[in-house]
Amino acid sequence: MSIFATFTDHLNRLLDELAAAGSLPPELPRGNVTVEPPRDASHGDLATNAAMVLAKPAGTNPRALAGLLTAGLEKLPGVKAVEIAGPGFINIRLTDDVWREELRRIAAEGRNYGLSKIGAGERVNVEYVSTNPTGPMHMGHCRGAVVGDALARLLEAVGFDVTKEYYVNDAGGQVDVLARSAHLRYREALGENIGEIPEGLYPGDYLKPVGTLLAAEYGSQWVGKPEAEWLSAFRERSVAAMMELIRHDLGLLGVHHDKFSSEAELQASGAPDRALDTLRAKGLVYEGALERPKSIDEHDAWEPVELTLFRSTQYGDDQDRPMKKSDGSWTYFGADAAYHLQKAESADHLVNIWGADHSGTVKRIKAAVTALTDGRVDLDVKLVQMVQLLRAGEPVKMSKRAGNFVTLADVVREVGKDVVRFIMLTKRADTPLDFDFAKVVEASKDNPVFYVQYAHARIASLKRKAAEAGLDASAADLGLLDAEELGLVRLASHYPRVVESAALAHEPHRIAFYLYDLAAAFHALWNRGNDDPGRRFLIEGEPGLSAARLALADAIQRVIGNGLDLMGVEPAEELR
Repeated sequence: MSIFATFTDHLNRLLDELAAAGSLPPELPRGNVTVEPPRDASHGDLATNAAMVLAKPAGTNPRALAGLLTAGLEKLPGVKAVEIAGPGFINIRLTDDVWREELRRIAAEGRNYGLSKIGAGERVNVEYVSTNPTGPMHMGHCRGAVVGDALARLLEAVGFDVTKEYYVNDAGGQVDVLARSAHLRYREALGENIGEIPEGLYPGDYLKPVGTLLAAEYGSQWVGKPEAEWLSAFRERSVAAMMELIRHDLGLLGVHHDKFSSEAELQASGAPDRALDTLRAKGLVYEGALERPKSIDEHDAWEPVELTLFRSTQYGDDQDRPMKKSDGSWTYFGADAAYHLQKAESADHLVNIWGADHSGTVKRIKAAVTALTDGRVDLDVKLVQMVQLLRAGEPVKMSKRAGNFVTLADVVREVGKDVVRFIMLTKRADTPLDFDFAKVVEASKDNPVFYVQYAHARIASLKRKAAEAGLDASAADLGLLDAEELGLVRLASHYPRVVESAALAHEPHRIAFYLYDLAAAFHALWNRGNDDPGRRFLIEGEPGLSAARLALADAIQRVIGNGLDLMGVEPAEELR
């Protein structure tokens, strides 16, 4: 349990005691009460808004309530001072012994430091990537893959039961285009000169191996035959080949899904009909026509068409949405609603990681999930902006193999999985990201990958030197650490809270931000020894002080290593 969670429990016990004594009304809502680091570190170690949040429903003055809480907080073990600030905020200062004990806790818990059980085993389905199976992964897909995978790791770290899912969009017209493109490459593999790839087909060289495989399997059986005879088989074989390629590319990135769900299989199973029947039974489906689209001028010809519509406006959407087209086939929304119902049947929470181009569909899918599950299952959609690839500030040329984009595999092979994963989390997912090949491998403070890994590797080197000198940090006298060194422990103690908040907010970039700040604080502490040899971590002739500082460095390395692991990044033992 983190220091913040511990003091939250202390605070709740104090509130219970005040309620039992009649000083507060019983059962005050405490959902908005927080214990967190103060914005200004000079104000103390912990801050709570309890008096500000609870005073009004308690019918009292915030400072008066703060006074009652302060009297109890001052008696808690490890509390040095409690101050009331402004209209009623409470700042708490802790004793140095608290930070020494936290240092011991980090050492004792090791890889488990930062883990928690707040998820209580609740089931979360995280769907991410889900790109159309028509070609290799590109860097736009890469960002969503990393965000989704890191989020899944975070949720597992705080006690959720996570399923990582990929939705294979293998039922749309783009799959027919893939099959036709593969048929062209099949003819090419049999010796035909196909010339320029016709407009509307996929031009990438990645389909050449697929054509070769199809030629080996079928020979000339499907040359010159009507499309209707070979389209289904070529579609099935091509999708399978593309999914094998996608799995391989994701594997290069360290991304592995638990489940792959097929849209074609979903539709064949009758799932959309079951979803429609569920909504119809709730009175949420009707036959009707949509209003004239705003894009069509009122003087232009337009005929309303009767469609099967879902009353999504009852759940905050802008308009009701068609589940079926006029010809009776399913709309994309109709199939997607059924897919989300399928996921919801084995989950308590759904999380979708989508490209920003899907922003227009968020409201309708959320409406469908709420309606289909009667609000039992919630859906959070995280939109991921595109990645701009640069080389020394200049846009990167497209890949011949892919046809019109740079592949994820090419990028990972050039700079490495860990660099790619870390950089993908250095900004909020909903903001654009520049990936400059020159900068991401730069050995400087401005490169967060290097700066964090350098801290980990620097400590690894320190520990090797300490081992050679026979130093053992396990029984170090932590009382020898000074205020600045204990300040680094204070920052390290924030890690469990950052993990929980990042997981609950579905924002894995918070881990990268925190690790950079922790690494910067460590480097600053390290660099003080450049001017004063007495401030170095290892000092000849000072085994006691060296052991204490070694224990500090070891704890910081552990926190950095744990954070990198959550990001799917392997901590560096040395940098070359």
